[in-house]
Amino acid sequence: MTKELPKAYDFKSTESRIYAMWEAGGYFKPWNDPNKPGFDPNVEPFVISIPPPNVTGELHLGHAMFVSVEDLMIRYHRMKGYPTLWVPGTDHAGIATQLMVEQNLLRTEEVTREELGREEFLKRTWEWKKKYGSIITTQIRRLGASCDWDRERFTLDDGLSRAVREAFVRLFEKGLIYRGPRLINWSPGLKTAVSDLEVEYSEEDATLYYFKYMLKDSNNFIPVATIRPETILGDTAVAVHPEDERFKKFIGKTAIVPVLGREIPIIGDEYVSMEFGTGALKITPGHDPNDYAIAHKHNLPIISILDEEAKVNENGGKYHGLDRFEARKQLWADMNEARLVIKTEPYRTTIPRSQRGGEIVEPMISEQWFVQIEPLAKAALEAVKDGRIKIVPERFEKIYFNWLENIKDWCISRQLWWGHRIPVWYCPEGHMTCTREDPTQCGTCGSKDIHQDEDVLDTWFSSGLWPFSTLGWPDETPDLKYFYPTSYMETGYDILFFWVARMIMSGLEYTGVAPFHTVYLHGLIRDEHGRKMSKTYGNVIDPLVVMDELGTDALRFTLLVGATPGNDMNLSVKKVESNRNFANKVWNAGRFVINAINTLQPGAEPGDYTLADSWIWARLQNLIRDVERQFQNFQYGQAGQQIYDFLWSDFADWYVEVAKGQLQDDATKHQTTITLARVFDMTLRLLHPFTPFVTEEIWGHLRSALRDSPLHDLHKSQPEALIVARWPTPRQAEGWEAEKIADFELIQEIVRSIRNLRAEKNVAPSRKIAASISAGAKANLLNEQSKVIASLAGLDHKLFTINSSLKDKPADSAALVVGSVEIYLPLAGMVDLASEKTRLEKELKEAGSHIQRLENLLNGDFAQKAPPALVQKERDKLNAYKETAEKIKAQLK
Repeated sequence: MTKELPKAYDFKSTESRIYAMWEAGGYFKPWNDPNKPGFDPNVEPFVISIPPPNVTGELHLGHAMFVSVEDLMIRYHRMKGYPTLWVPGTDHAGIATQLMVEQNLLRTEEVTREELGREEFLKRTWEWKKKYGSIITTQIRRLGASCDWDRERFTLDDGLSRAVREAFVRLFEKGLIYRGPRLINWSPGLKTAVSDLEVEYSEEDATLYYFKYMLKDSNNFIPVATIRPETILGDTAVAVHPEDERFKKFIGKTAIVPVLGREIPIIGDEYVSMEFGTGALKITPGHDPNDYAIAHKHNLPIISILDEEAKVNENGGKYHGLDRFEARKQLWADMNEARLVIKTEPYRTTIPRSQRGGEIVEPMISEQWFVQIEPLAKAALEAVKDGRIKIVPERFEKIYFNWLENIKDWCISRQLWWGHRIPVWYCPEGHMTCTREDPTQCGTCGSKDIHQDEDVLDTWFSSGLWPFSTLGWPDETPDLKYFYPTSYMETGYDILFFWVARMIMSGLEYTGVAPFHTVYLHGLIRDEHGRKMSKTYGNVIDPLVVMDELGTDALRFTLLVGATPGNDMNLSVKKVESNRNFANKVWNAGRFVINAINTLQPGAEPGDYTLADSWIWARLQNLIRDVERQFQNFQYGQAGQQIYDFLWSDFADWYVEVAKGQLQDDATKHQTTITLARVFDMTLRLLHPFTPFVTEEIWGHLRSALRDSPLHDLHKSQPEALIVARWPTPRQAEGWEAEKIADFELIQEIVRSIRNLRAEKNVAPSRKIAASISAGAKANLLNEQSKVIASLAGLDHKLFTINSSLKDKPADSAALVVGSVEIYLPLAGMVDLASEKTRLEKELKEAGSHIQRLENLLNGDFAQKAPPALVQKERDKLNAYKETAEKIKAQLK
């Protein structure tokens, strides 16, 4: 029974069917599994842990990017024969999820989380997670992700929560976790601390306020400027440079805080810049990181003037209870009245905003939990420096070193409810108990009256354990023993510190080994003009819409081929459209190959390979070697582009065109069909990690066509699905290839130059023309290939001659030169002389009327009155028309 491929590739009906087939076939699972009989511990696996997307998130292009790259890495290694495991999972995403649930409660029930209470709120959040948590994983499946879904994890599931607890307790016991007052970034809207990395700085217009700091018992004052006048309420010193001639006489004296009347010292510190602003600084250690450092150096008191909603607290005197910006207005008005204001002026500066909520972040003193990070950071630096971990591209190593060398202790507590609650209990005496299991009494005094810390851990604390917690750590499970450490960590460069550095620190600290040997960083996706995608610009491309309209393979191929390690890429839907056309090209090539197999009769004897057969085979072997090299160097985009060029140009545009003629001839039919089948099979394998759906679908048809044909030996080397087919192995060149490639390239050049001339002369594609070739040393080759040249260049075989030399050059012919080969094409046969004459006469008449018009113009007043440049422009036009007319006359002769 012959099976013809449908006319067009219908991705809509194919993708979900193929994915279900892969999953049901167990192809996503590693073939060597430590939990199953027959396990061999000596076979090296290939493992990736997925960067866990937010559990309540929806697919965006960043996800599409990492899923495409990681799935390519996984499929490639699976086809290379490695037991391959890609661990999927999701992140509870503390702030993001809690915000969504809070907003939903306000919208639907008009209650706040505080009104609901912690227990009920957490119940609602779990319900929300159950309802929306599978959206993102369903969308990741749509991209073709070949993860082992039976091993899916969630950062708040029981096993991972145990791992988090274990990690915290170990650091606590080592004395690396402590609690203390520190200056942190406070988000008043979220009412929680946010890490330095979660603060975004934007250039904004602000106001610079200049005012007088009066000296005690004196009319002298020091001028000071600030962009946050409300923080004056928390000032504990005024600082000047010790060598500043203007102010050094005041060092050691006392200044008076405006309105409040508090006395504060005037100190000298080299940190103050004499050139900047007024040359004097107000010091507010409770609300500024630099002032905080100065306060420690000079033993100054630290006053916090804001509460958690960023309203002024009891330290703010009469402004107590006012919002920070309202307090700013009132205080400034009062200072104006007290004649302490000098002036205000507009000022451009960077403003810190919360990445999540967008409001202005307030540096504040707060009791928080910290990890003493230096010993962990030192180990993480060493692991990259000594080569245990390689970062691709390498230039990010510098950034990684710089960050770890200047790292501050990590604030790990968040004032949220959704997350891993800090496993520390307090008794009325203030003793702390930190244990692996919930305690029933104080570990120090035995008091039964204990309560747990209200805060939860920073989300990155749990995701830092991801590569090993997902495999069963802290238990020594079979999975952990075999699949850990993992192989690659693939993610966006924007979370190198947030996540990658923390995984490396955690892996080394808790397991003693680096959690992976290679970090591969991809860039961000921008719009076609290179702008960041954002809702404000309205330039966000929704991957789900693109996949619905153009297919998953087209989107994947565009992302993979457009990207280079560590660089941002520009994406437009037009690019995806052209790659949908590529998927169709692959499909049509498949139809051609399968039709050739279906029409092959049994009993035909294989003949010799033709030049085209040898050429395409040699080109394929080059491609396999190049692609392997590119994959080893992480240049996946270049590899994809080379496969694309080979399939579109070498295979479809050249070899298939030659094969059409070879299939008509019984002497070459069998060998041509074998070559078509073998080359196409190998190309599908190379293309599979990029475009898994279309290649798997065609492969199924190719396989069944071969099974039912005289070529069933080829079918024997094909497994039941392309996803587990063997990756093509690079072979050493055998020595014959270079000559065959050079010979066929000469044929290509000859065909191209004839085609170009035909296009120039507007010769209809259906018209067969005459040609004579003076071939020199290449005469034998060209005579052997005369049929191929004639069919590809549209020559009339009866009027086509090839000689080693021509005594006389043919008259009235266009001459083309390709290397040492001369080609003569009689013009008479190329164009219909009568209609060509009519066309040329019409063009001559047209040129003549332009010449007449321009000569009249230039002989009249225009030449005297118009600007010289304009006159010259018209003269140039006239000369161009005259030149054209001469050329046409020559052609008419």
